[in-house]
Parts: sequence; C-alpha cells; structure tokens
Amino acid sequence: AIDPSSQKSKGSILGDKNRMEKLSSNPDAFIRPSPSAGTLGGVTRKTRESVVLCEAAGYDVIIIETVGVGQSETAARSMVDFFLLLQLPVAGDELQGIKRGIMEMVDAIFINKSEGEMQRKAKLAEADIKNALHMMPPQPSGWIPQTGLCSALEKTGMDKVWDMVLEYEKAMKTSGWFEDNRRNQEIKRMEQSVMEILQSDFNKNEKVLSVLEQIRKDIYDSKISPYNAAQRLVDLFYR
Repeated sequence: AIDPSSQKSKGSILGDKNRMEKLSSNPDAFIRPSPSAGTLGGVTRKTRESVVLCEAAGYDVIIIETVGVGQSETAARSMVDFFLLLQLPVAGDELQGIKRGIMEMVDAIFINKSEGEMQRKAKLAEADIKNALHMMPPQPSGWIPQTGLCSALEKTGMDKVWDMVLEYEKAMKTSGWFEDNRRNQEIKRMEQSVMEILQSDFNKNEKVLSVLEQIRKDIYDSKISPYNAAQRLVDLFYR
C-alpha cells in the first residue's frame, strides 16, 4: 500500500493500512504501508523487492495499491501480472482526467462507488470507458481490457473482479505471455537497477562532491547552463 509523501520531508502518514481495519486483522493477510518518498510511477524504490520478499514468505496473491499513476508513470505496470484501474463514477468530459497512457496499459477498469443514487452515473461511466477502450491500440498480450462495476461500501462486484483476474491468468498462461512478460519485467528491473547504482555512486563520488556546491552557485549566478554543469559533473565522475 503506497502512500503519498511530502516533497519536503519525504514522510507519509501511512493511512492506507489504518483504513483497512478488517483486512489488517486477518491472520492470512499482511499489509506493508510504504511512503512513495518522491518516487514516480505510483510505487516506491523498493516495491519490487517487497513483492519478492512476500513471495518468498509464501503469499500467493500480492496486491500493489499505488499512490496513483499519471500518463508517463508506468512503473507499476512493469512489476505486476494484472493491472487494474479503479475509477470513480464520472462520464463524458470528466473522463479526460484518465490519461491515454494509462488506458493503453490497463487490463481492466472497474467503477467503484456503484451504489444508491450513483449507480446510474456509474453505468454511464462504464459505457463511456468501454467506448474509449475500443479506440486504444491492441494489447501486446492479446487480452481485451474489460470493465465492470463494484462497490466497496456494499461489497458488491468483488467476485467479478477476482473471476476476471483468474480468467486473465489462465488465458495468459495458455498463450505463454504470462511467463514471457515476467521474464521481460526482470530485464527491465536489471536496467533500472543499473541506473539506481550509477545514481548512488555519482551522489557519493568525492570528486563530484568537492565541486558540487560551487557548480550550484555558478548555476544560480547564471555563469553556466544546467546542461553544461551536468556534463562537467559527469565528466568529472568518469575521470
């Protein structure tokens, strides 16, 4: 469960677990609240490692609840088998809030709060989303993204969500996409790890640290452009 963090302190209230009263007291469930700490993509730097740890501990179903994702934030997609988007009952022009980048990645979109007076609006929203999904390019997996209605308040629609996940798993394992996708995710994780290691080494490099404050001052005083400053630091790092 990823919680939004302060950009200043990187801290988080970690309220997601607090509102899962019944689930957090279930002996068969484990909830790990994590602050996003400024990481983009709806996840944290160590989300993937947390998933591996939970798998090693014997948990066969692992759900990543993101802090929310934007058009270019695709990190969550690269570490899950099934990507579900929960949407509020909005339709028409309000659907512009759903970024195309997310629509192209989802395996399913469910409209939550489909209850009481909101049911009609939820059905209209689902119809609009179905039309929008028809205009998206085909999924590389061959799966056709599904839609549905649910209500966390009335506890309805959850069985449909789970049945859809199982249907997806069966279809993707039959086609070979399931295993292929997981292996490609591992390759992507390797590439991300290389970037993280380089960033960490750069931040600790003594030659870089010795001139960093002066270069920051030069940028502030408009004596050097940010790009040239960055190139100078990188050259110093590799020297």
